[in-house]
Amino acid sequence: MQKVFIYSAPTCGYCQMAKEWFKENNIEYEEFDVSTDEAKRNELVEKTRQMAIPVIEINGETIVGFDKAKLSELLGV
Repeated sequence: MQKVFIYSAPTCGYCQMAKEWFKENNIEYEEFDVSTDEAKRNELVEKTRQMAIPVIEINGETIVGFDKAKLSELLGV
């Protein structure tokens, strides 16, 4: 099973679109709210060297932004 993580915030429109896309494609994911979780926010900046969201991690590969084509490729959807 693939491990999917999304770093997001409630006010991020692209984050909401990504999570909706996951639901439509029956992709299970774990969400980290960087607006309230300082440790995860710091982890996000350490991984990407920026504060952009969403950041999606699939089996260790990091995608910055909601890139449907890349998500489809990595998740086989």
